[in-house]
Amino acid sequence: MSNNSRGNSGPVADAPRLFGTDGVRGEAGRYPLDHSTVRRLGAALVRALPATPHGSAPRFLIGRDTRESGVWIETELAHGASGEGAQVTSGGVVPTPAVAYLTRAEGYDAGVVISASHNPYEDNGIKVFSGRGEKFSERVEREVEAIVADPSWSPKTGVSATVPAEDLVGAYLDHLRAVFPEAPSLRGFPLAIDCANGATSVVAPALFESLGFDTVVMANHPDGRNINRECGSTHPELLARTVREQGCRAGVAFDGDGDRAIFVDERGNIVNGDAVLLMCADQLQREGRLHGQAVAATVMSNIGLELALRDRGLSLVRAAVGDKYVMEEMQARGLSLGGEQSGHIIFSEYLFTGDGLCTALNVLRAIALTGRSLADLSSDLTTYPQVLL
Repeated sequence: MSNNSRGNSGPVADAPRLFGTDGVRGEAGRYPLDHSTVRRLGAALVRALPATPHGSAPRFLIGRDTRESGVWIETELAHGASGEGAQVTSGGVVPTPAVAYLTRAEGYDAGVVISASHNPYEDNGIKVFSGRGEKFSERVEREVEAIVADPSWSPKTGVSATVPAEDLVGAYLDHLRAVFPEAPSLRGFPLAIDCANGATSVVAPALFESLGFDTVVMANHPDGRNINRECGSTHPELLARTVREQGCRAGVAFDGDGDRAIFVDERGNIVNGDAVLLMCADQLQREGRLHGQAVAATVMSNIGLELALRDRGLSLVRAAVGDKYVMEEMQARGLSLGGEQSGHIIFSEYLFTGDGLCTALNVLRAIALTGRSLADLSSDLTTYPQVLL
């Protein structure tokens, strides 16, 4: 550990870029996710934080998905952070939105998620949330990159140790159950769940069963290497087949870290994020909860969504691809709803990041309150041919 106090490392011109549209990503074990860089990044995150009140130690919460590399990345990151004076707690295997919510609710100064989302198990990533439960801004990311590149300091040496753990997921599940107080009206509703052998493998079945759904659960036996393998939101064919064969009224597939959801209707048809945005916008508008009279999406959303919203007197605000850009538009305009065609949906009333479980509850709530099927609700969106370049 250097003698510099936190935040005092000098800026480095043209520091190498580490952060992409969704954190630091790469193949586990290779730069920038090699042992030494991960450790240095953990230290740099602490150095980039503003001083805590009364000089107390900053508190970090770390969560991860089910990849086999997640454990050593967690220990290296925590070693670097604790070497700069941080108190680090491991939340274990939990969805990305759980870390975002718990960081804010439990008073942590930062939350870190170790995941590569929908990518194969060989990859991994690091994304960071502020104490408000929001993804780091690009300005802060550039600052962290400059600190990492600064040669005037070194992280703590020595062997990394197991990170102290705490089971916090119960508070996150209570937060989710409050999203859908009308759940008893769908008691016994047959619902298929694809957990992608990822971070939702335990919490998703527990949530929906506690709300009274009759669940058919698949891809919930992670082995460190089968995350997203022919399952989850990027491979919804298994879910579609299961919904048809089991006679379910709907199905939902999560990605590896649980921040996105793709749906299947009772006929086995895939329902993407654009249709979800429209049905949720309708429901929020009926309740007077759609602030700003607009929905934020990305340049990839189908023009059919824009036209359907216009027919309802609403606007579509387009952002660059990446849910953090959607979030920034929502914050700037005071919007309630935003998301991506890929299934990242943000309900700002609950959290300023995508949450697959929260999205699923809002879709099921629309079914309960309208009495319409998922196929009927999704038919409100007319999609037009599009080519994505």
